[in-house]
Amino acid sequence: MGATSTFYVNENLKQGAVRASALLSLLVSLFFYCFPDLLNPYLTQNIPTAFIGASFVGMVSSKAISHYSWLIIAGIIFSIIYINKSLFFRGYGGALGTSAFIAILATMAIPVVFSKKKKITNGFLIFRKWLFRDK
Repeated sequence: MGATSTFYVNENLKQGAVRASALLSLLVSLFFYCFPDLLNPYLTQNIPTAFIGASFVGMVSSKAISHYSWLIIAGIIFSIIYINKSLFFRGYGGALGTSAFIAILATMAIPVVFSKKKKITNGFLIFRKWLFRDK
């Protein structure tokens, strides 16, 4: 939900990636701050953090991931990484952003890995174009 809503506010409402992420993360965090007894304490503490990380996934450019189905897959991959990251990312600054980046790269690699023709696919071409763009 964090990835798709941030992407929607960024692309459709033209608010920019940083503003969309910050605004939605603030709203979710304030909601759970104002209603701490709505869910159990574990969820109340962890949902805002997970939403912020998922909103980092939603900050991706529409040139890299343009369809909501790929964005949902990236959000699911981020969720799997977030749930299992506790020991691996301990001591690293920016664990949420790193997890979001890994999720986006994994999503962009899906067409490359599962292509039946084993040719360069659109996801790889976009990644290569982004990686070697003129600065």
